[in-house]
Amino acid sequence: MTLTHLNARGEAHMVDVADKQETRREARACGMIRMAPETLALLAEGGLPKGDVLATARIAGIQAAKRTHELIPLCHALALSKVTVEFTLDVVQSCVHVEANCRLNGRTGVEMEALTAVSVACLTLYDMCKAVDKAMTIEAVRLEEKRGGRSGDWSREAVAAPAVAPASTPLDPVTRQPASPVVTVRFLAELRERLGREQHDLPWARIEQADIAGIKRALIAEDEVFSLLAERRVLAACNQVMVDDGTRVRAGDEVAFFPPVTGG
Repeated sequence: MTLTHLNARGEAHMVDVADKQETRREARACGMIRMAPETLALLAEGGLPKGDVLATARIAGIQAAKRTHELIPLCHALALSKVTVEFTLDVVQSCVHVEANCRLNGRTGVEMEALTAVSVACLTLYDMCKAVDKAMTIEAVRLEEKRGGRSGDWSREAVAAPAVAPASTPLDPVTRQPASPVVTVRFLAELRERLGREQHDLPWARIEQADIAGIKRALIAEDEVFSLLAERRVLAACNQVMVDDGTRVRAGDEVAFFPPVTGG
């Protein structure tokens, strides 16, 4: 394997792509910025002093992708046909996940553009939130997949996934029969203190409506102590992603309930 940005004398140079065939090129990159739970709650509620944080970070990421050649010395100036930057608020890990997708029809790939979009979006999130949280950290900026070009398609998931045998249905430790499916419900921060418990396994068979609202109703029907989940200020996450009452759930999911400002 050779490094294409080094010539025969070991000097850095821009790769000549004039003779390459023009094809559809795509790349997806991800990263995250960790912050205090209180900061994440302010971001979710739109309570940060600089205004619409996510909208600003999205524009910054798109602009950065378009100007990557001005930041990375040996990158080509590319006519990108599409750039998207998306955010996912993760309450359990207290972070914002950032994902960028870039696409064009051209002679060179867009991996650097996707990585630059993620990096600058994360930096913008830091700038927008630093007034209340200077301890934030930007982590795990990485390429997830690329498509097209002479080297073909590449996926981190395909490379990293180990060959494992299909998981068998878990057995009940007492009856040794297949265990009934459940939804794992977690209670965070103030709710954990008020309920006196951190986790509850809700049998799937007791859930009449397979969404967050149905989870709440099933819990309240099981024990009136859960009636506090009906309070309007209670927020929810499913599999570490913030959701609303209408979000669908499946057996085996993990649902977390928490107040707007969490402390742990």
